[in-house]
Amino acid sequence: MHESTVTVKGQTTLPRDVRATLGLASGDKVRYLILNGEVRILKARSIKELRGILSRSGQKPVSLEEMNEAIAAGATDSAALVR
Repeated sequence: MHESTVTVKGQTTLPRDVRATLGLASGDKVRYLILNGEVRILKARSIKELRGILSRSGQKPVSLEEMNEAIAAGATDSAALVR
């Protein structure tokens, strides 16, 4: 387990092992995710880095119109189940 001290200004230094694990370098940004009383630190990623993250080989891209149609169909199916 790693720890660091919080200064009067609320600042802290991330331990070397934590920075290495997250792949952080000087100037990188981090995000804090609060879940059930715990905080997770994540390396902030730019939109450019996220491009293609959900792509699968052999799967064609889906248009916004196709997405909206699928959402509408799912909402209709869900409404039918509630009745």
